[in-house]
Amino acid sequence: MLINADFSQSVFMTPEQYQWTASPQAGVDRVMLDRIGSEKARATSLVRYAQLSVFPVHDHPQGEEILVLEGVFSEQGHDYPAGWYLRNPDGTSHQPSSKEGAVIFVKLRQMREDDQQSVRINSQLAENWHTETMHGDAPPQAVCELFQNENETVQLRRLQKNDVLALDVKKLTEILIIAGALTSDGQYFPKHSWLRLAQGSTIELIAATDQVIVYIKTMKHITNLD
Repeated sequence: MLINADFSQSVFMTPEQYQWTASPQAGVDRVMLDRIGSEKARATSLVRYAQLSVFPVHDHPQGEEILVLEGVFSEQGHDYPAGWYLRNPDGTSHQPSSKEGAVIFVKLRQMREDDQQSVRINSQLAENWHTETMHGDAPPQAVCELFQNENETVQLRRLQKNDVLALDVKKLTEILIIAGALTSDGQYFPKHSWLRLAQGSTIELIAATDQVIVYIKTMKHITNLD
């Protein structure tokens, strides 16, 4: 299965375009944003857990990255409300569930072999945010650093209305809007829109509301495409 598998092309998806489909596990649905492979795939997805749903124990070959968007996501006896960021490296396993229901953003099989760092960050804590000067002429923006190595940077950014989202066009950039909305050239991207910008993209994204929060991942090289 190939979904948005050409990373030389930019992709723009809004919630009205999403097609929720059932996973093999009852009570767990998903939107496939990009995918290379069948059921065990290199994939980026939105996953929705119904109340009291439980997913079977599974391993994380080539890693798993999770951002909790709504509700409470649970694993191994720990509860993670909206705003938590998790990285489970290759060789780990878990049994995810949700008592009250949850929506999470998930990236599977996208970590390098040498990425063995387990991460748990609560982005709701003010202490995890700082102000950072962006490149170019963009004003300083509030940033919550989630992960960084020599190939990729993952962070949340907070923008105020009319702020321009500073981008590094030399890198592949992936954006998920957590709160608020962005606009670009007459296009409107509301909460939970997903954008993947190919290297060299020149799009200008502007905050359409106050308190816009975006997940943004930049990559020099795309991992595990084969």
